[in-house]
Amino acid sequence: MKIQRIETFARPEVALVRVTAEDGLQGWGQVAPYHADLTAAVLHRQVAPHALGQPADDLMGLETRILEAEYKFPGSHVCRALGGLDTALWDLAGKRAGKSVCELLDGTPRPVPVYGSSMRRDIGPVDEGERLRRLAGEQGYRAFKFRIGVECGHDGDAWPGRTEAIVPAVRRALGDDCHLMVDANSCYTPAKAIQVAELLAEHGIAHYEEPCPYWELEWTAQVREAVPMDVTGGEQDCMMGQWRRMLSLPAVDIAQPDVCYIGGLTRTIRVFDMAAAAGLPCIPHSANHTLVTVFSLHLMGAHPNAGPHVEFSIEDDPWARGIYEPVLIARDGKVQIPDGPGWGVEIAEDWLAGASYAESVLE
Repeated sequence: MKIQRIETFARPEVALVRVTAEDGLQGWGQVAPYHADLTAAVLHRQVAPHALGQPADDLMGLETRILEAEYKFPGSHVCRALGGLDTALWDLAGKRAGKSVCELLDGTPRPVPVYGSSMRRDIGPVDEGERLRRLAGEQGYRAFKFRIGVECGHDGDAWPGRTEAIVPAVRRALGDDCHLMVDANSCYTPAKAIQVAELLAEHGIAHYEEPCPYWELEWTAQVREAVPMDVTGGEQDCMMGQWRRMLSLPAVDIAQPDVCYIGGLTRTIRVFDMAAAAGLPCIPHSANHTLVTVFSLHLMGAHPNAGPHVEFSIEDDPWARGIYEPVLIARDGKVQIPDGPGWGVEIAEDWLAGASYAESVLE
């Protein structure tokens, strides 16, 4: 069955993609968030022309054809746009088969453990600890991730002394039984990252995410060799050659591809398989409540190389609200994988009505 129409419904932060096959069946996907309206334009200019008229079930072939046709434009925006097409085709495949994507991947929709993921650096250590403690009581989280350093921070901090204060404050608030993780978002040089790791180890931090600039794989590998906790990363990476380097060094203990950044579920599964061959588990990056978390839940409920939990944002971002139903909710530290056909969610008409529309149609 061939691809007949590709439509986008774009807002600045989020853009949804609807793909229609020649028999009228439709599937929904999403490009990567942030400047998503620009990515939607890329999809129509550099992805849709290579996809229209092609078989809707040839996901690997489409990926290869599109990226090779656009080989002069490697990297982020084309992959972000490709992800919108790919995820819509997975939804289409699930609906055609009458199965969830999780079931297409030989999994079973069920509640899966999640960790509460804080996105804030504007919050004080005591307030962050109390916020996480409250959420642990209300929603049953047994694991949290919080932020240290500052994005691409050149060894800096959100304010002087914040990292040194927030690590013990969060541990005190949550107690010794809570699994704690931190995200440095490319903040540190190797020497500083290793120094910070001493503080993290003292307070039982188990997961040290993106300690060094993510493009400096050798720096991250150096930190990994020197520290006692898992070093993790990969959310920003969309090129398979970079993934092979990361996994072969290895630069990380846990791989964290993002379904939308990397170019869709098909390419994410490739990384899961590559990481499995290297003996490393995967916990995908899913840092907001757009469809990216739905995609991650389905994959983590099915792939044998899935890590112990799924990232689940604790933030209420206005731009991520009202996109689909049912809303994902953490109960007893778990979130239910949507169990309807395809992604198992319904796109909200009200959200679509406020988006900018564009289409590409097979002539």
